[in-house]
Amino acid sequence: MPDASVVICAYTMERWVDLKACVQSVRQQSVKPNEVFVVIDYNESMQRRAHEEIAGDIVQVVPNRYGKGLSGGRHTGAKLTKGDVIVFLDDDAVAEPGWLEHMLKAYDDPNVIGAGGAIEPHWQRRPTWFPTEFNWVVGCTYEGMPIGPGNTLRNPIGASMSVRADVYHHLKGFASELGRREGGGAVLGVVAESCEETEFGIRAAREFPGGVWRYCPLSRVRHLVPVQRSTWPFFVQRCGMEGKAKAVLTTLAGSRDSLGSERRYVVTLGKSFARDLFTGQVRRAGAIFAGLLVTTFAYVNARRAARRYIAPGAKPA
Repeated sequence: MPDASVVICAYTMERWVDLKACVQSVRQQSVKPNEVFVVIDYNESMQRRAHEEIAGDIVQVVPNRYGKGLSGGRHTGAKLTKGDVIVFLDDDAVAEPGWLEHMLKAYDDPNVIGAGGAIEPHWQRRPTWFPTEFNWVVGCTYEGMPIGPGNTLRNPIGASMSVRADVYHHLKGFASELGRREGGGAVLGVVAESCEETEFGIRAAREFPGGVWRYCPLSRVRHLVPVQRSTWPFFVQRCGMEGKAKAVLTTLAGSRDSLGSERRYVVTLGKSFARDLFTGQVRRAGAIFAGLLVTTFAYVNARRAARRYIAPGAKPA
């Protein structure tokens, strides 16, 4: 089994209790990592407290040395690791005891370049209308997630994912222009606040022909979903954000790789919509319809904006 290094990125004291629970869950793994890096994103008071209360044994607390945001924090931790596999875990996720062991088993296959686990939502208050097909809105594994033969994926979900260290360093990390970051700058005239893992997965598959991403359903974490992420406004906002980011990704990487999984997913949504209507789950059916509509509308508008931005003679937006 390969040696593993775990990277956990944190930025706010609002998640302090969650961060401590996350780190403790990593310490209690059936197969322990060689090292754990807790990267604090430009928060000096939090960094001092983390040094006092979290650092020790295999856990090191370090400041983000790159651009403010998740991609910079991940890159900071990854550059410090010495393990064969780099594992990324969200600071508000708690890993089950076999989480790391089951994920590392995927690397017995030399064709596996990276792997991701099952991410279950830990709701503080789950709305009855929320469809499991849209669990990606809260960063979790969702019903209808396109999984290929042999549990292969285009890309894992970032809350619990891993990659061979040599693959990561060859790719030089996640694309800093995607994902939530300081300033929320635009790419191709569009603000793209997600899809950094999707872009990374596509780029890895292109750079390493024959390499696959593996889904490990027994590698499980519970991802906190606070009350403020259980609301209709958040649902709509997150769907729109995803549509915009997918438009940028499609413009950069091409629609074949960027949208292949989404096309299969839309078929699942159609079936779920019909099922919920037939069984009287009208609010759930309405959420599926609205979520798809908002995501598609945001995608189409952002795609047009991105195309205008890169058109010959076009002025920057």
